[in-house]
Amino acid sequence: MARAVTSKRKIINTAAAWTVGLLIFFPILWTILTSFKTEATAIADPPVFIGFEWTLANYATVLERSDYARFLWNSIIIAGGSTILGILVAVPAAWSMAFVPSKHTKDILLWMLSTKMLPAVGVLYPIYLIFIKLGLLDSRTGLVIVLMLMNLPIIVWMLYTYFREIPGEILEAARMDGASLKEEILYVLTPMAVPGIASTLLLNFILAWNEAFWTLNLTAAKAAPLTAFIASYSSPEGLFYAKLSAASTMAIVPILILGWFSQKQLVSGLTFGAVK
Repeated sequence: MARAVTSKRKIINTAAAWTVGLLIFFPILWTILTSFKTEATAIADPPVFIGFEWTLANYATVLERSDYARFLWNSIIIAGGSTILGILVAVPAAWSMAFVPSKHTKDILLWMLSTKMLPAVGVLYPIYLIFIKLGLLDSRTGLVIVLMLMNLPIIVWMLYTYFREIPGEILEAARMDGASLKEEILYVLTPMAVPGIASTLLLNFILAWNEAFWTLNLTAAKAAPLTAFIASYSSPEGLFYAKLSAASTMAIVPILILGWFSQKQLVSGLTFGAVK
């Protein structure tokens, strides 16, 4: 009887998981399908899901109209740079909070996380003026810095949680063997936290890749990433849904491929300690 109940529960859980997964994936699938439609078919009412004439004209138009490689390279530099810089800043911060905590450590962590609740538009004006003053407007350097700062609370929180899973006695033993602080972090702590650091890198790379608010407001042409590439297909005359879908597909495919090949590392890192 218990085995039958367990089997039934497993079937229900599996069906629920597939349902949620399909609901999440459906908008992506619809975007990809729309990218192969004509503009007339893309706005048809009722929507045409299957049985339409496939075309690559939208992709040809997008590639002719825009320098896709430049937008892609900007996205890689901005997302990769902000993620690496964030890790370099967050590892020492998370180490100190995890292994040398003070009575205010939890307050600091909560304060850092609370900054993520602040509407980004609330600090756009001062950041915009600072960027103008420092000559960082429409530059990849400026976007690397601002995206690193925006995602830093998440990076610190994740690394702090991972580091808390590592026994402090191991680091104490390294100190007794004469390891310096630098050696302790680089050669003892970091190798033990590789799954957690890897998942943090992947998650924050995805967050930076998908960031639209800051990239659209702090860039114009030179440093514009793929989010600006997508937005360029919205015009006062209206939305060109098929071409917009083609541009969106070209922007999400690289990150989908990265997520697909790194899903094992991401899940491993999350189960290491970030999600309980």
